[in-house]
Amino acid sequence: MEDNVNHRENDKHESEWYRTLVEEVNDLATVVDTDGTITYVSPAVTRILGYDPDELVGNEGFEFVHPEDRERNADALETVLSDSSESETVEVRFRHADGSWRWIEATMRNRLEDDIIDGILFSSRDITERKDYEREARKFAEEYEALLNNVEDAIFLINVEENGDSVRFEFERLSPSYERQTGITTEEVQGQTPRDVFGEEQGTELEANYHRCVNAGEPISYQEELRVGEGARFWQTKLAPVVSDDETTRLVGITRNVTERVERERQLRQQNERLEEFASVISHDLRNPLNVAQGRATLLAEQAESDHLDPLLQALDRMEAIVEDTLTLARQGDIISETEAIRLTDLVGKCWGTVDTGDATIEIVDEMTFQGDPDRLRHVFENLFRNAVEHGGSDATVRVGRHDEKGIYVEDDGPGIPLEKRDEVFEPGHTSAHGGTGFGLTIVKRIVEAHSWELSVTDGTDGGARFEFEMTEQGEFV
Repeated sequence: MEDNVNHRENDKHESEWYRTLVEEVNDLATVVDTDGTITYVSPAVTRILGYDPDELVGNEGFEFVHPEDRERNADALETVLSDSSESETVEVRFRHADGSWRWIEATMRNRLEDDIIDGILFSSRDITERKDYEREARKFAEEYEALLNNVEDAIFLINVEENGDSVRFEFERLSPSYERQTGITTEEVQGQTPRDVFGEEQGTELEANYHRCVNAGEPISYQEELRVGEGARFWQTKLAPVVSDDETTRLVGITRNVTERVERERQLRQQNERLEEFASVISHDLRNPLNVAQGRATLLAEQAESDHLDPLLQALDRMEAIVEDTLTLARQGDIISETEAIRLTDLVGKCWGTVDTGDATIEIVDEMTFQGDPDRLRHVFENLFRNAVEHGGSDATVRVGRHDEKGIYVEDDGPGIPLEKRDEVFEPGHTSAHGGTGFGLTIVKRIVEAHSWELSVTDGTDGGARFEFEMTEQGEFV
């Protein structure tokens, strides 16, 4: 008899201990019977779901579960009911007291020791923030995959492992574009170092830039030479570190094959060097004897009279004009590397003042400021003004203004240029003016193209010729 009393006292004490435990822990404890009716809810439900425990007790739990999650919840419950030794964990959305849905991770157990709790125990916690994070992570991963798989530039990921004073770089992944452009696949390089993949010499050069990025702790850009095929040798690369807890764990590289551009620039440099040699020959070896001939012809004209002297002097002057235009043509076609802000009114005023324009008039229709090389652009406007006066007469009217959003026009009221002649006028040596060298508009075209602008010719407002410059980035208005 006494043993039975002591046993009941122990059961009561243990039951109170379990109740105290579930009421004090942060997780939500819920007990349901085999029909799914809630028989007990711990006080944590108020903090987690906004309900008073009495609001839930006596209700069927599935009523508070999101309709899309009820089948998953019922399957887990059936598993626990069929095997008392099993436990199941399920993630479901549970309706909050304010009507919103909260994600709950619930672990179900069918029995506790000595059947202290009669029913199925749910130990639950709010995982809404974790689910939101997972959703954002999935969205980011999808966007990342879309970028990696579709961007035209080649992307590569490098793992960074720091061990004391040493750093090891290993390829982690290559984008499909990288694989297409290099013929190297992720499977071939994953886990390998740059030296493993590209050899000691090239790998050492690659790792030098990787070390530079890690030490800088910020993105760096550089051009590198990496031979991976006949058509892929030079690359423009941007490298960015991924930093976690003040430690670089990964490098993200975006690189573009610029082999064609580098080769083209090299050819242009060689061409410009040859042009400079040509210009030097003209400037010194040809101009010096030409100046001597002009001087002697002038002296001869002062000492004697001859019908041959005037044609001789005119021919020598024409030779000098051709030399000057040839020098300009040879030296003004280089790509513009440095620009400055130019006010159209200032440039036009200086150029108009240096050209023999007779009674011609200039109209500046728009005021604007743009980027360009003022010294070279003086040749453009001076040649266009001279061309307008030569073809339109000494009383011609020349207008300068804005063309569309990004451009400038120069037009006159002269006879214009026939449609079938508009391509020819830019060819070297083409001229329709008496005494012209035929290089004026060629010089215009070369300098405009050196600015990376586009040049076209059409009809002017009053029927004359209209030259239009369409600017790109270098020539944008400021």
